[in-house]
Parts: sequence; C-alpha cells; structure tokens
Amino acid sequence: MTGLVVPALVYVLASFAIAYPWHLKVFAARYRALEMYRDEVLPQLGLSSMVIQGVCFAMIYCALFEPMQGGWLIRAATYGAFGAVLSWSFTTLAAAAKNRMTSIRDFVTLETTFTLVQWIVVAAVTVTLA
Repeated sequence: MTGLVVPALVYVLASFAIAYPWHLKVFAARYRALEMYRDEVLPQLGLSSMVIQGVCFAMIYCALFEPMQGGWLIRAATYGAFGAVLSWSFTTLAAAAKNRMTSIRDFVTLETTFTLVQWIVVAAVTVTLA
C-alpha cells in the first residue's frame, strides 16, 4: 500500500499544479470562448477527481511500469505515453463528443497540449521518485 503513495501524490500534486493555472489563468480566456464551462468553477471537484485518478494510475504504475526492465527514460516514456493516451481518451475525446462548445478543434488542441504537458511531468517525476 505504501508503494502507491508516492505515485498517487505525484499525479495529484503535479496535475493540480499544472491544471489550475492552465485552465483558470493562462488559457482562461480561450476556455471561456468555448462557452462550455460554468462561470464559477469548483476546483474542489476537480481535485477530488484527481485524487481518484491518482490512486488508479498509481496502482497501474506499481503493477506495470515500476517492475519494467530498462532505464529511466524507457520507463518514463512508456508510463507517460500510456497515461497520456488513456487520459486523453476520457478527458478530451469523451468531452468533445458530448459537451457543447463553440469549437471542437480549439478544445481538442488545448486539452491535447495540456495532457501532453501533464504526462511529461507526471511520468518524469514518478519514475524519478517512486
């Protein structure tokens, strides 16, 4: 169980540290232009979601990626690619498929870039610390 703590914390802390400024500060105007989010967002719900995701990704990391043969770069790249593709499928593709927005292209571009940045950081830090 303690082996899950570091990868879960890395996921939650890194994701929130990137997501909050990305969505609510740096690209806030671009997200507002998409007209898909409420005026008063609830970061505590996003953080709660990240905690659940963090535990799930930590379990996957410990089972599949931590025991992998190969150096730091192979493990980080493999975990990062896995996490990015899985996250992208449920945060970007699913949201684009069901939510109203003024531009699917702009949303997919913003969220794809976010997911890549997020998983480069999460994977690199996780493999370094776990």
